[in-house]
Amino acid sequence: MNQQIQERIKEIKQSFRQLMDGQTAQSMRDKGVDYKLNWGASIPMLREKAAEIGKDYDLAIELWKADVRECKILATMMMPPDKMLREVTDIWMEQTTSLEIAEQAVFNLYQYLPYAADLAYQWMASEKELYQLCGFHILTRLFMNKQEPNERGINEFIDQALAALQGDSVIVRKAAMQSLIRFSELGLVYERMAKSALKILNLDFF
Repeated sequence: MNQQIQERIKEIKQSFRQLMDGQTAQSMRDKGVDYKLNWGASIPMLREKAAEIGKDYDLAIELWKADVRECKILATMMMPPDKMLREVTDIWMEQTTSLEIAEQAVFNLYQYLPYAADLAYQWMASEKELYQLCGFHILTRLFMNKQEPNERGINEFIDQALAALQGDSVIVRKAAMQSLIRFSELGLVYERMAKSALKILNLDFF
């Protein structure tokens, strides 16, 4: 890390003191959300900070390395999606240990990656809970943006969603159902496919 980036990282970390919310941080700890360092800064505040700094690949890479809640969330907001290599995404996902960071990464970054759909299908099929969660969340965002899957993608998505709905993870079940709802909103044909799939499990969301 060069001197200039080091200084900027230091300034950013110092700025978190002004955004500190001790009650929020304590509430997270009480719920079992534990970071090495957590200032409790709100997401809107961090979003303002990210907008003020702008997209910056090198800064995002270094911020992610810090085991600080606000640094990791800022990193997802500041990383330019078109510059993020697949191997970097894999590293970040491997290092993601909390639900909050996983969801922020999807919302702020992963859904915009050029290879977002490929990631989603790969992660949905993972045995790891957070990977599955991110996979379904990415597809939810893509469906909301009216991106339609091809036939193979449809079959794979429905198979994985049904498997998730029968799984043990509550958060993955919720994510899978949300994806199916957004999938059904792509059009009448998609709605019929979603309804037909859910009938297998005697479920309905309409």
